[in-house]
Amino acid sequence: MRLTHGRAAGLMVGVTLLWATAGVVTRHLEQAQSFELTFWRSFFTLLSLLVILPLWRGCMVFTQIRHGGRELWTSGVCWSVMFTTFMVALTLTRVANVLVTMALGPLLTALAARVWIGHRLPARTWAAILVAGLGIGWMYGAQLGQGGLLGTLVALCVPVAGACNWTLVQHAHAEGRDIDLVPAVLVGAALSALATLPLAWPFRSNAHDLGLLAFLGLFQLALPCVLSVLCARVLKAPEVALLALLEVIFGIALAWLGAGEAPAPAVLVGGTLVIGALLANELLNLKARRTALARSA
Repeated sequence: MRLTHGRAAGLMVGVTLLWATAGVVTRHLEQAQSFELTFWRSFFTLLSLLVILPLWRGCMVFTQIRHGGRELWTSGVCWSVMFTTFMVALTLTRVANVLVTMALGPLLTALAARVWIGHRLPARTWAAILVAGLGIGWMYGAQLGQGGLLGTLVALCVPVAGACNWTLVQHAHAEGRDIDLVPAVLVGAALSALATLPLAWPFRSNAHDLGLLAFLGLFQLALPCVLSVLCARVLKAPEVALLALLEVIFGIALAWLGAGEAPAPAVLVGGTLVIGALLANELLNLKARRTALARSA
């Protein structure tokens, strides 16, 4: 699948909308708790990918996993950490706390990309990260004051693992090795399911819960994670992280409308800063690309 920069950015917005359904769906579960949520979501993600990837790539996908090398397996570990800690954090604190903490990703990703692969970021991207960081800081301070420290600390593992993952993808590309890391999502789901199975037993989920968790496995995790890897081949790591911030806005809005978790005024103010930074960065980026094309023509 070949994507232009604009289409990759648009697709990434759709990916964040799917990711954002986790909070509101989780709030409608009846009996499933803690690690059981993580196990079933990862298990259904694994089942989904075992169907999606062979249909898309053929059986060679399993050969790619066996011979994928260090990058693929490292990426799989990163996905596993993100899958596991995100759901556990949702059981420990409010949706807004988790999403606000996850939104630290752009700052961590930009730092990792700058340190490890020497990305020279344009001034507009740094400005967008700064403004987004101010919005995140505003929301983070308000949410932290309401408690949920343990859940916040667990959620912090998500942006750390995400920064490592996106930087890994870009590092391989910078060295001229466009390694196919899509199977790494499957590896991550398998590792997450195996790690949480002993902690999830005995199961308490009823049919209603299993249906919702199956939805999360396919539509909230399997499909968008595969698509996000494709987007990462076109977008730079900080751009992916900035667009992923939309999950914060979408997730808080869905939890508010669908589960009654109303955000504080500080969340609304911070979210406005984040959205403004994203739009400004993308518009300036589009203008710069058009100017460059005009000059080359």
